[in-house]
Amino acid sequence: MTSYFHHIAPIRFEGADSPNDLAFKHYDKDRIVLGKRMEDHLRFAVCYWHNFVWTGLDPFGGATFERPWFQGGSPMELAKLKADAAFEFFAKLGAPYYCFHDRDVAPEGATPRESQENFKRIVDVLGEKQQATGLKLLWGTANLFSHRRFMSGAASNPDPEIFKMAALQVRDAMDATLKLGGENYVLWGGREGYETLLNTRLGQELDQLGRFLNMVVEYKHKIGFKGAILIEPKPREPSKHQYDFDTATVYGFLVRYGLEKEVKVNIEANHATLSGHSFEHEIATAGALGILGSLDMNRGDPQLGWDTDQFPNNVPETAIALYHVIQAGGLGSGG
Repeated sequence: MTSYFHHIAPIRFEGADSPNDLAFKHYDKDRIVLGKRMEDHLRFAVCYWHNFVWTGLDPFGGATFERPWFQGGSPMELAKLKADAAFEFFAKLGAPYYCFHDRDVAPEGATPRESQENFKRIVDVLGEKQQATGLKLLWGTANLFSHRRFMSGAASNPDPEIFKMAALQVRDAMDATLKLGGENYVLWGGREGYETLLNTRLGQELDQLGRFLNMVVEYKHKIGFKGAILIEPKPREPSKHQYDFDTATVYGFLVRYGLEKEVKVNIEANHATLSGHSFEHEIATAGALGILGSLDMNRGDPQLGWDTDQFPNNVPETAIALYHVIQAGGLGSGG
């Protein structure tokens, strides 16, 4: 284990009057609210990607973060060092869950086979760390957007070889999620969309997406995965238009391909506002349609628009969002 956070004591509830900046002022995980512990209502999970993978770059400049797991060893050595720091952080924060993309936790190899082997080895490391800390996996997912092979989409890509590569990666990520006791599996279509209609066959791409998602559901049942399959709606960025535009669009897609009883949504605050809706609108819509699965609690800056991944800090907006979660019956296996 590293001691990257050795100078920070475990974060605990100390009440609103505590002078300690590194303490919970209002979140008392054991406090009973409407018959449930706060921890059971909120089911917090810490994400791996921007906390431990993002280098601090933006569209106008390079990396600004200097962390020991970014340099100074082989890719697999650094992946293990990153896991050490991540689980130290998770444990000190006291969160019950974490979540990841496959490429967050393990490096891309020189070949698809090497990428598979890297991921399998790190999944074993994650399993050991879960056992040592008591942390659980809220959900896993596959990164089908960062590698250049996915420039024109993954499941919607016109090249059948890319479709197969995406299926392989999702299969491995689902196997890993099952092995680690994950409670959900998320599909985030970062590039499942288009830049121009002049070279896009909408019907063909939608049918490919529908078949791909049916394959995911078929595989879920084949391996005995009991968790929910979730789609995270997003209207654009990086593509000009993405097929999973918002919750209502996703629901229509699910109905068309016979999946409305099998798949739910993982709603992100900033994706809601990018689509022209409020966060609570998307939650209420999902609740009304019976597909509310989980929440990605990050907002954007209203003066920028893009994904700045900031934690919601507007109390009235967050309160009304959680009100609609409670109205919908809670998050179930989500968090």
